[in-house]
Amino acid sequence: MIKKIQRYWELQAFGVCTKLGDKLGMAPSNIRVFFIYISFLTYGSPVVVYLALAFLMKMRSHLRKRSIVWEL
Repeated sequence: MIKKIQRYWELQAFGVCTKLGDKLGMAPSNIRVFFIYISFLTYGSPVVVYLALAFLMKMRSHLRKRSIVWEL
């Protein structure tokens, strides 16, 4: 059951931890644990940071796909 829940969250997450792990050269699981511990210590404020990073990553991918009017 625990593995099923873990798999669900890994598939449904925004990929922020994976992206940060790739950029920093760290394992994404270490970054996830860091977010969890910091969330407990600071009463959830890293969750806001995580969601903001997810939003920025999503907006960045949309902005990169934009074509210039002159290229049409």
